[in-house]
Amino acid sequence: MKILFIDHDQVAAELTRAHLEPVGHEVVYEPSKTAISEHLQKGSYDVVIIDPSPVKDPRSVILDIRRNAVKYPYVIWASENMQSDATKSGANAVIAKPIDKSKLDEMLDNARDLTRLVTRIADVSQDFPSAGGVIAKSAFNQLFLSAMDRATRYGEASYVLFISVDNHADIAQKEGVSASEYAVAKLSQGLVKLRRQSDIIGQTGVNEYALLLQRPVYESEPVDAANRFAQSLGEMEDLLNTSPTAAEIKVHLVSVPDGQTVISHHVTKLEVS
Repeated sequence: MKILFIDHDQVAAELTRAHLEPVGHEVVYEPSKTAISEHLQKGSYDVVIIDPSPVKDPRSVILDIRRNAVKYPYVIWASENMQSDATKSGANAVIAKPIDKSKLDEMLDNARDLTRLVTRIADVSQDFPSAGGVIAKSAFNQLFLSAMDRATRYGEASYVLFISVDNHADIAQKEGVSASEYAVAKLSQGLVKLRRQSDIIGQTGVNEYALLLQRPVYESEPVDAANRFAQSLGEMEDLLNTSPTAAEIKVHLVSVPDGQTVISHHVTKLEVS
């Protein structure tokens, strides 16, 4: 990934660059905050790491990055203080200084995953029509982009719960395309039955559905939802045994805007693992 590193501390920047470049990242170092706009307008960056001290207002800095960037950048706020303020002001992630290299690696993995996710959901070259309480991929993409925007503008956390027939291709190969399509149709029916009225479900892949969970009332609510869906789907014998090759259901929860996979389940044969 192409990374813009903004920090007046050149030693810290060079140490970080020495860690990142050998594993394939391209790092552009800029010591001056006043040059941020010029860099972002001229180049396309995947990630911006910034220590803006002594700036006191994270929101103005982060919004300026968003306004000037050629494409959506994953913003990592690197500072000894203002961590809570930075998260609420739209940073994707916050890391304390001195920078822990392993934590930075995790954040960059999340950045890559989120970038791929945004690209994948935005690709509506193969759209899926709204049907049976499930909205089209194109419609889901608009809601997802709105959640991303609110997360980066106002610090509102959202979650996307992806649920798929994980062995869809295997079923098609062994039992035929109609059997794999039937397994996906049964999953769709099961999700519509399990969802709450407020849950928004979209089809985001041939074998995948997604639920957008916005503004959770309590901290564990998204994880509770993922566990509830996994448990309930594991009890649907007609779903897991739609063909001689039993369906395997993957349930995984992704948080926005940091792109972290919060929890993942693999559901098979009435068991949740």
